Amino acid sequence: MLSCCGRHRGGQALSNQAKAPTRRVLNSGTNRLDCAAIKKAQEATLKMTKIMIPRRRALILSGGALAAPMIASGIARAQNDWPNRPVKYIVVFPAGGPTDTLSRIVCQELSELTGQQFIIENRAGSGGNIGADIIAKSAPDGYTIGLYTIAAHAIAPTLYAKLPFDAGKDFTGVAMLWSVPNMLMTRLDFPANTIPELIALAKANPGKFSFASSGAGTSPHLTGEMFKQMAGVNLLHVPYKGSAPAHQDILAGQVDMMFDNIPGPLGLMKGGKVKGFAVTSKERHPAVPDKPTFGEFLPGFEITSWGGVCAPAGVPPAMVEKLSELTKQALQKPSVKAAFDKQGATQIWMTPTETAAYRAAEEKKLAPVIKASGAKVE
Repeated sequence: MLSCCGRHRGGQALSNQAKAPTRRVLNSGTNRLDCAAIKKAQEATLKMTKIMIPRRRALILSGGALAAPMIASGIARAQNDWPNRPVKYIVVFPAGGPTDTLSRIVCQELSELTGQQFIIENRAGSGGNIGADIIAKSAPDGYTIGLYTIAAHAIAPTLYAKLPFDAGKDFTGVAMLWSVPNMLMTRLDFPANTIPELIALAKANPGKFSFASSGAGTSPHLTGEMFKQMAGVNLLHVPYKGSAPAHQDILAGQVDMMFDNIPGPLGLMKGGKVKGFAVTSKERHPAVPDKPTFGEFLPGFEITSWGGVCAPAGVPPAMVEKLSELTKQALQKPSVKAAFDKQGATQIWMTPTETAAYRAAEEKKLAPVIKASGAKVE
């Protein structure tokens, strides 16, 4: 360690004169330690330390800057590789119903297109709200998606006093896939055979007849409410947990009539178990061209059930676009069109932007009908 003369040791000089010759010996010749040189060396060391610290910080920062593109590249690669594991598809209605059947057709095609399984999970209840809430609260990683439906995403916001989700903000609309009209059917021994006859009978017996639906807040329920308003009749609504149990009760004569997605009535009509009256679409349905539309008797009467694909809010746009394109490819297959036709469904594929706009427009259109009916679910 370098040391200097007494003049730099706290400002005190050596007072012992006997030591002066020794000091002169040490400071002589080539071994002389110049105090100014020592001080200069110390200042240089301090300067180098100050330089090294910023340089170390710069290296750390530059490392972070280099890592950022690598992280971004990793995220982009993960989005491009989606899906690289099975995808859960939440169907918000019970197994066996029309929307479940149509969802399974689409998921089968998505599995074949991607090489990954799209696994159906039925989470029914509360008019589709239970399953919709599960979708909304899932991680936005593209591995939990589900059914976008008129019931939970367009009717529920007005019908229910309180919802655990925001239909407009908590979901990402991926694609619209199908539209299915509803149809009115009655038990075989019902004392009317046409819509005018039914209206006259209901008006003569207010509150006597009942209509079933697949659940409070579903499109069949709202169809019944619309019919009551426009026809000026009083019918008792009996909600069920899905179409299947309602079908059983109409066959047993426990309820008089039912509004249901057209695949249900079609199957029962072919078996000669119920009477079909009319469809809720704007035009007659190709599956039952002999059955009129409600609009033929009640101008302006039109309502259809629809279904699509949605994901939680916040899913990366690249994944949304990829899934949307995959659904488009699935619907273009002739086998899918044939399967949809068999279910009475019409393909109505839409982009993510169009899907979100369609949902919002449907909510706005149906809100006045719900409010006028006085229906409210706590």
